Amino acid sequence: MTTKFGSIRTRLCAALVASASVFAFMPLDAALAEGELNLYSSRHYDTDERLYSDFEAETGIKINRIEASADELIERIVNEGANSPADVLLTVDAGRLWRADKAGVLAPVDSEALNSRVPESLRHPNNHWFGFSTRARMIFYAKDRVDNPPQTYEALADPAYKGKVCTRSSGNIYMISLMASIIAHAGEDAAKQWATGLYDNRARDPEGNDTAQIRALVSGQCDIVVANSYYFARAIRKEVEGLGEAERANIGWVFPNQGDRGSHVNISGGALIKSAPNKENAIKFLEYLASDQAQEYFSAGNDEFPVVAGVPISASAKELGEFKRDELNLGALGENQAAAQKAYDEVGYK
Repeated sequence: MTTKFGSIRTRLCAALVASASVFAFMPLDAALAEGELNLYSSRHYDTDERLYSDFEAETGIKINRIEASADELIERIVNEGANSPADVLLTVDAGRLWRADKAGVLAPVDSEALNSRVPESLRHPNNHWFGFSTRARMIFYAKDRVDNPPQTYEALADPAYKGKVCTRSSGNIYMISLMASIIAHAGEDAAKQWATGLYDNRARDPEGNDTAQIRALVSGQCDIVVANSYYFARAIRKEVEGLGEAERANIGWVFPNQGDRGSHVNISGGALIKSAPNKENAIKFLEYLASDQAQEYFSAGNDEFPVVAGVPISASAKELGEFKRDELNLGALGENQAAAQKAYDEVGYK
C-alpha cells in the first residue's frame, strides 16, 4: 500500500526506534507462560485498568502489557515474526486493525460467543478482528452563531458554511476512515468533491485532536467542528479544562445522516496475533471483552457505546441521544484507506 504514509514497514521504523524503551520490560524468551497473556495495546485510557484487573480476578490469568501507538505495535509484531510474544492487539479504529491484517500478523478466531455478540458490521468478514466498543463521528456547533447546522457529512461542504468549519488534519486516521466510508457509499469522485468543499469551508487550517476542535468551538475560532462522541460525553461526565457547564450549554450537536444511511461509527477492537504463544488465554480475553461486564465498563469508563445489544449505556453517553448507525461493514474503512488519503492529497487538504 502506498499512500501519504508510505509502506507500513517504512512508515513505522523511525517511530519504533524512538519508542524502543517502552518495550524493554518484556523479554522475548518469557513469551509462553501458563496463566499469562501478553497484550499489545494502543488504548491509552486510565479507566481501562478496571477491564484488566477484572479479567485477572475472574480468570486468574495475568496480563502483561506493552503500550504504544498502533503503528509502533504493528511494526514491532512484524519485526518479531514467529517469535513475537504478542497474544492480542488492542487498538482504536478499524483502519488500524486493517493495517495489522494487511501486515499478515492476525489470525482468525472461531468463537461462537464473539460471532453471536459482536454485530457483523463491527467485525472482520473472516473474524480476523472484532469491535468491542463504538464511537460516532459527530458534528458539533455553536448555538449562538449557527442557526441551521449541517445535518449530514455531505452538508459540511455546503458553501453556506464557508469559513466556519474545523477538522483534524487529513492524515489523521479518524479523518481517513470517515472519507473511506464516504467513498464506500458515494464513490471516489463524489468523495473528492466533498473534500474540496469541506476544505474550502475551513475556519483555519486543520490541526489538533478532537478535544482541541471542541475547545476551538468554545473560543470562537470555529463555528462547526467534527469530533468523536466520547470526547464531548467525557466533558459531560467530568471536568475537562475549558469545557465547563457554561461552555457546554452553548454547544449543540448533530448525529449526521439520520435520514439516510446513519452516522459513521468506528470501533475500539481487538485481534488474535497469528504467532500467539498463549492462544487459549488470548481468546478468553477477547470473549471477555464482549461480556456484559466489560461492555458496560467500556461505556461507564470511557463514554463509548457498547457493541452488544441491551448493555446499559453511561449517563453521559446517553445524554447525547439515540441515533441511527451506519451499518457499513468496517472492513471497508481499510479497503478504501489508500483512496481516501489520495482524495485528500489531490485537493490539497492539509
